[in-house]
Amino acid sequence: MLDKVLNARSVAIVGASKNKTKRGFQAIKALQNEGFEGEIYPINPKEEMIAGLCCYKDITQIDGPVDLALITTPARTIPGILEQCGKKKVAGAVIIAGGFRELGTRGKALEEEMIHTAQKTGVRLIGPNTSGIINLKSHMNLAGIPNVPQGKIALVCQSGNMALTLITEATVRKHEGFTYYVGVGNESDIKFHEYLEFFRNDPDTKAILMYVEGMSEGRKFLQEAHKTSVEKPIILLKSGRSATGKKSAGSHTGSLAGMNEVAKPAYERAGIIVIENSDELFPVANTLASQPAIKNNAIAILADGGGHATIGADLLSDYGISLPELTEQTRNKLRGILPQAASVVNPVDVAGGTDSDPSLFADCAQIILNDPNVGGLLIVGLFGGYGIRFEQSLAIGEEAAAHQLGNMVKKKKKPIIVHSLYSAYDSHALDLLRHYNIPVHDSLDVSCKCVASLCKYGAYLKSYHAVTNFVFNWHARAKKTGQQIIAKALEENRHVLLENEAKKLIKLHGAPTSVGHVAKNETEAWDIAKKIPGKAVLKIVSPDILHKSDACGVKLNLKTETEVKQAFREIIKNAEHYLSGADIRGVLVTPMAQKGLEIIIGTKVDEQFGPVIMYGLGGIMVEIMKDVTFWVLPVSPTSCKKMIEDTRSSVLLDGVRGHKGYDKKSLKKLISMCSELIEAYPEIEEMDLNPVILYEEGLDVVDARIILKKPLPGT
Repeated sequence: MLDKVLNARSVAIVGASKNKTKRGFQAIKALQNEGFEGEIYPINPKEEMIAGLCCYKDITQIDGPVDLALITTPARTIPGILEQCGKKKVAGAVIIAGGFRELGTRGKALEEEMIHTAQKTGVRLIGPNTSGIINLKSHMNLAGIPNVPQGKIALVCQSGNMALTLITEATVRKHEGFTYYVGVGNESDIKFHEYLEFFRNDPDTKAILMYVEGMSEGRKFLQEAHKTSVEKPIILLKSGRSATGKKSAGSHTGSLAGMNEVAKPAYERAGIIVIENSDELFPVANTLASQPAIKNNAIAILADGGGHATIGADLLSDYGISLPELTEQTRNKLRGILPQAASVVNPVDVAGGTDSDPSLFADCAQIILNDPNVGGLLIVGLFGGYGIRFEQSLAIGEEAAAHQLGNMVKKKKKPIIVHSLYSAYDSHALDLLRHYNIPVHDSLDVSCKCVASLCKYGAYLKSYHAVTNFVFNWHARAKKTGQQIIAKALEENRHVLLENEAKKLIKLHGAPTSVGHVAKNETEAWDIAKKIPGKAVLKIVSPDILHKSDACGVKLNLKTETEVKQAFREIIKNAEHYLSGADIRGVLVTPMAQKGLEIIIGTKVDEQFGPVIMYGLGGIMVEIMKDVTFWVLPVSPTSCKKMIEDTRSSVLLDGVRGHKGYDKKSLKKLISMCSELIEAYPEIEEMDLNPVILYEEGLDVVDARIILKKPLPGT
């Protein structure tokens, strides 16, 4: 779909200029200077020739076909120019101008007009507010960034400055280069997921590097990432992590669901390698583009000093990566070539064994990578700098080792990452490693992050069969009674189910809960409570009071007639004081739940990803500890286990200090039920089951809150 756009064979520069400071001139010169293999058509009604090329008054006057238009004119001119592009059957347009929805109401209206015109004419849009695009293979540079290195990474970026940063880093640090660069801009037409599809099918792209500020169709992106990441890695940095999502007074789920809380686990479940530090972004992409993944989460360290070896081991352990014990055969072979003082456990410290012959690094690496317990190798220390630090003649041994290490990766299909203090120096040995696509870094922290990313990607590939594709395909069925409950609420212009209605709905789908009965007066309350074996709970029933505890609308541990009747009166009085004129339907009387572990399960509709589910510690602890995890729905019974394990409190479920633990089977069943419920009833906006009391056997949904979607204006 995007082939004619990103692989254009002919480009029209709308707004071409003779002024060397203008984008319309710079774009033409960049195409000429870099040897663009297609046709270039300047468009300017006031000029006859620009940069030695015949100039056209408008795009419709060009005789030959035009695949792509680079439009450098102001925002207000764009819709009219797109009309002309449509008449010429132009496949796509790159819109440089800003001044659209980022400027408010007028800009938003102009952007909507532009999108409508593009859809009507069939012209696909990159941008607006974009820095441009580059195709390194055909030398089509429409971003004006000179000397971009060619390589195997596709760069999809929502910031021109961030793109320049990454390109500069690749150039200066001699990292892997690029196949394409796309400045996404406002993402008005072509979406992130469409770029993923294109680059998944591009044989020259081995990894996709993304910087994302906002995303309009997050679920489609996850679905496309699910298909793409099994074939080639996606590395992503999402900015705005500290900004919380839209607050909702309706539920705990809504108030706790910030952007990063939802986005990060969703991206990771789709196989995306999520980066949170910008200085790690390109090194990780470089590594994943050039090295095989580690599928056994096991790495060996080869060092020429104890300090770096220990720090590296600590960093890898922090990432949860195993440093496996080397086999006795491996250790014996290392002893045979290293001095007696060397440490041949993992990490391996050569203890001066390479001081006179750095080529021993390759011999040690060969032995270590032959070990069946080892999935990859991290070399740390001075490699590449022996000829600089000690004696120039030692550089010969380093270069020989570099050749051997480069061939080793291809033969063993196990990655090698190199940390070198001399990474920034002019070292031929390190340049040789880079020639063989072995990553070289001057930061040990970054090196270990690269190793961790190889392990994470390997683990994803290993478990791909168990990963969701983010598509609702279980065909869950709504119950007739459930539909009636929701219909009744909407008929009354209510967007909140009463607690007894919410409990009845989830009970219809198998959730263990006591619905209880609504009492209209204190006598009815006692008539209901006295039939309950054990103690009773009374709670206010009002569509206007969502948070019952805030209104002092809950009374616990009630047994006698006096306690129940007094509680009823106090609850009604408190509710009227809390919200004058509230629609009070009565008081719900339910059994008092037994003590157990309180958890929360909730759902909400996220603006980017659609329905998501939350799990974590419940009761008052959800606000204090915030030990929760969010997953994009649907979740399968299998994935519920991983969701539970994502929380710090998951260890409590296995039991501590002699406790037998809790019924995880029933918990997973309830989480799966919630996923099916959201599919079955698309009217649900948010749902909170809090608390859910988990026992050694079984569970009890003590409180349930369901908020329905409000109709869109005009519907």
